[in-house]
Amino acid sequence: MKLTYAILAAAVVATPALAEGDAAKGEREFRKCIACHHIVDPAGEVIAGRAAVNTGPNLYGVIGRQAGTAEGFSGYSDAMVASGEAGLVWTEEELATYVADPTAYLRDHSGDSSARSNMTFKLPRGGEDVAAYLAQFGGEM
Repeated sequence: MKLTYAILAAAVVATPALAEGDAAKGEREFRKCIACHHIVDPAGEVIAGRAAVNTGPNLYGVIGRQAGTAEGFSGYSDAMVASGEAGLVWTEEELATYVADPTAYLRDHSGDSSARSNMTFKLPRGGEDVAAYLAQFGGEM
């Protein structure tokens, strides 16, 4: 019985802590993102940003989506498309890491030192909050 508790305790300690963001803070932080992105649900309701903005993809349902595959958006970098094809699916943790430094993230993820992201804006703080905010809209958690 003691061995079972010891194994359970070791598993809990060894489990990495998940990034926990604050969706309310993320909603405020997302204001920085609406110059290029929007959140529009499948029925066409604009949740944030402007539906006419298409510099970046619609972020409705981004959590749980394969990277580089937003319907109706074709402005992805080759590295983003390749990362998605290699199995990158956006989780809150992955998205928070990506927005801190998009090009560095793609270089690390792909192993290609020349990989680039078309997203030039960096969000060094608050990425967990933005990811928590986006997780509310159509994605799987």
